[in-house]
Amino acid sequence: MISKTRYYDEVWDSVYFVFPLPNLQHQDIVMRLSAALYELYGRTGAAIVLPGANVSDRDVDWKQNYRCPDVVAAFPGGRARDCGAFWCGGPDFLVEIVSPDDKSRDKFDFYAQVGVRELLLIDRDPWALELYRLQENKLALVGTSTLDNSTPISNRVLDGLSFRLVTGDVRPQIEMTHGPSNTSWVV
Repeated sequence: MISKTRYYDEVWDSVYFVFPLPNLQHQDIVMRLSAALYELYGRTGAAIVLPGANVSDRDVDWKQNYRCPDVVAAFPGGRARDCGAFWCGGPDFLVEIVSPDDKSRDKFDFYAQVGVRELLLIDRDPWALELYRLQENKLALVGTSTLDNSTPISNRVLDGLSFRLVTGDVRPQIEMTHGPSNTSWVV
């Protein structure tokens, strides 16, 4: 019998990791965030916005070292080069959504090394948004939003976009507000 289970894979310095597709809630958040970011940046061509992509630190033999963030935004002139099947170098903005037993936080050194400018980490146990910014070759925590402290986190890379965690009917929601266009989304 052939298994119909799908997997994501990553290779970390020639060590192969296989992760099952994340749960439906995780995938729903990826889809909603990607759609909102696409409406704001992708549709106009200001950035390439993708629900996941291969990100490597090398042109040759890229499959020996790559990571797959949940959401990617790459702006023209940034460090990331579109190599067809993967980005070489860091996209400007990434989203990682924490799932049980995943390695989202373990990817930070790699993302800093390839030059990711900002990373939004969405933790779901307990719920929190954490924004990290590249500072002195490390991704440093610059803001947190929780249900107890729902302060908006201002993003520099996405020009006036802020994120904050708010109460929702089924699960906490992520409110995204773009000040310059006076547009909001609830993800």
